[in-house]
Amino acid sequence: MADVLLTRDGRPAAALWPASGFVHLNHGSYGRVPLAAVDHQQRLRQEMEHGTARFMARAPERVRRSREEIAPFLGVDAQLLALVPNASAGVSTALRSMPLPAGSEVVVTDHAYGAVRMGVDRAAREAGAAVKVATVPLDADAETAADAIWSVVTERTAMIVLDQITSPTARLLPVGEVCARARARGIVTVVDGAHAPLLLTDPVRAAGADVWVGNLHKFASTPRGTAALVAHEGVADRLRPLIDSWGAPHPYPHRFDQQGSDDYTAWLTAPMALHHLEDELGWDRIRAHATSMAERAVARVSEALADTYDDDPAVQVGMPVGPIRLAGLPAAVAVRPDELRARFIAAGFEATFTEHDGRLFWRVSPHAYTTEADLDELIERGLALLSRASTAVGG
Repeated sequence: MADVLLTRDGRPAAALWPASGFVHLNHGSYGRVPLAAVDHQQRLRQEMEHGTARFMARAPERVRRSREEIAPFLGVDAQLLALVPNASAGVSTALRSMPLPAGSEVVVTDHAYGAVRMGVDRAAREAGAAVKVATVPLDADAETAADAIWSVVTERTAMIVLDQITSPTARLLPVGEVCARARARGIVTVVDGAHAPLLLTDPVRAAGADVWVGNLHKFASTPRGTAALVAHEGVADRLRPLIDSWGAPHPYPHRFDQQGSDDYTAWLTAPMALHHLEDELGWDRIRAHATSMAERAVARVSEALADTYDDDPAVQVGMPVGPIRLAGLPAAVAVRPDELRARFIAAGFEATFTEHDGRLFWRVSPHAYTTEADLDELIERGLALLSRASTAVGG
């Protein structure tokens, strides 16, 4: 059972999560919440329903304590960390709080997450600013990628919005290098670290951004609706929640702790989920196991596809990252990513497919519970689903 990660008392890691009947290889889209955290959140919801006024009155102080427990997992000062629903909301918070000057430019890359790109486009449109798109080759190393991003920066650039780990292409971007250059020029930087918390060991410090935001409900496995926004001291006081509520008069980050009649149970459960997986498995062990499984999954899928199709589906990613990896799909697979995803879900797989620069990819993101048996099933049944989606199959 060398391929099975065990808890400290010898149980398979999968025992910590609810049984679902699915083969999960998409922890990067919707992280699975451990059983203990599901139960903890349910108890909080019962507490809220049995005494709502009392629960809401105590919520801001409890949210503050949650921030203080979450902060060490990200290596940051709790006074610079606010909680928001997700990374897209965090980027929108930055865009609304630090509006672009009329006639300015905001830089993004061609790997940007779709929802964030929509937010950038809207902010630029409303401000009378322009969006400049840097083309970063998928196989670009850190220096080449940084130069590609910087090549579209001009004297009119007011903000740079970058993915730390790109969603469609599962690669790192050299955000630390770009943010350092930008700070020297007085350009505001916003880093969408949606996938980064606990998948990377020190994502906030590595980025060095004015605003960094990352989802705790992906690799970190907290309840959905939990993301951390971390602000540089120089911009923290400019940030305001998207919705003004009773916390509005307070300084950052306390103004984010009170969002009116909201369900705070995900935020209050997040520290428990982080501690639980640290105690049962250890985050270093989780990262190592998930990385090994991701590498093996891509190698096995790529080998099987090369044996089946005429064209070589191998893909070169310039800055690959730990437990979230990319496998190229052959040109014969001629359906939309969302259709492929639906077919796999119907067959009992949690899987995701992406598209970039006219090419389809299978993005694989295992976790602590992933085993070689899951990969066997992926090869045996998953490739048959791809074959049925193909226009032609080689000999």
